[in-house]
Order: sequence, then C-alpha cells, then structure tokens
Amino acid sequence: MQEKARRIADQLSTMYPDPPPGLRHESSFQLLIAVMLSAQSTDMKVNQVTPELFQKWPDAHAMSTTSVDEILAVIRVLGLAPTKSKNLSATSKALVERYQGRVPETSEELETLPGVGHKTAGVVLSQAFGHPAFAVDSHIHRIAQRWGLTDGSSVSKTEKDLKALFPPSSWRDVHLQIIYFGREHCRAGATHEPSDCPICSWAAVEPYNVSGHTPRRPK
Repeated sequence: MQEKARRIADQLSTMYPDPPPGLRHESSFQLLIAVMLSAQSTDMKVNQVTPELFQKWPDAHAMSTTSVDEILAVIRVLGLAPTKSKNLSATSKALVERYQGRVPETSEELETLPGVGHKTAGVVLSQAFGHPAFAVDSHIHRIAQRWGLTDGSSVSKTEKDLKALFPPSSWRDVHLQIIYFGREHCRAGATHEPSDCPICSWAAVEPYNVSGHTPRRPK
C-alpha cells in the first residue's frame, strides 16, 4: 500500500506541481471565511462573492460590526446562505472577543468557532499557517476509496489512513492535488470510466475498477 501511495503521489505531483489554493484570499481570516462558505458550493462560486465580501469587511473586526442581513445580501447566491451568514457574523465576533481578531492556530480552538468543523480547521491550518494537516472532504474520501487507500467506512478513518500513507510534508499538496484531479479526471457518478482515468486505470480496486460503481457516502 505504501508503494501504491508513493506512485500516486509522484503522478499527482507531475500533473499538479506546487498546486495553488482554490479559494482566493489575502489573510488567514479571509481563508477561514472562504472555506466556511465553500460547504455545498464550488470554489468558483465562492470566488465570485468573496471580492465584494472582503472589500466591505476585510477582517474580523470589520465583519463583526455588520449585520447578518448585510452579509446575507452579499452571499445569497451560495448554498445554505442564511446559515452561513449567521456563522460568519458569529465567528467574526468570537475572533474579536477571544483572539483580538486573529485566527487561532490550533484545531481545537478553530473548531470552537461557529460553523467551523474539522475539515475547515484542517484547510486553514495547512494553507494559512503551514501546519501539517490533511483535510478530507467527501471528494477526497470518495477518491481514496476508489483507489483502495481506505476502506471508506468514514471520513475520519480516511483521514487517518491517508496520514499514515503520505508523509506530513506532503499533506498540503496531496490534499489540493486530489481535489484538482477529481475535478478533471475522477468525478463522482456512474458515468466515470476507470479505464480512461489516469490513476483509476491502474489504481482502482473492486468494484470501482469498472464503470457503473460509485463509492458510498461517508457516514
């Protein structure tokens, strides 16, 4: 399995050397907000609303002073916008009250913020602060299951398995590389043809090595 993971990492690095973050931001606060907005929304859609959002409220101090309705008016096109606007307001206030407007650098502290889960915390720790973290979303979970790198029982199990297979120094890049690879070559759905996929063609395990099979959703 370790050799398989190494070969996958080499292939991903060749295809996506030095992968950039998909969400545009200019600070750890802006990255945190963008990742919170990305739930059930695409990076492209989030990147369409964040320029106006960050022009109006570029940091926690500024966003904490505005109303939920004003935030909602800017992000309304995104999925779960009413809930997200409440979380953005509450998180901004919490950052000001607890951390003088700074974004904390531990998963434990980040996950106490409204609307911030383990995956969001992992992305922020990795991309904003360079800490070793492997954020696993449903897309990474699905692809890792297809490649036989995990048994697919849960997202937390997938995270544990991937951390054991890839060195910590590679976690940030592999996270992004799998996301980019999934978008371009390894999408969800029964129409995915493993034989046409640059990695599934040799790495997919049964039953995902033939068309018509979609990994089950994580519990």
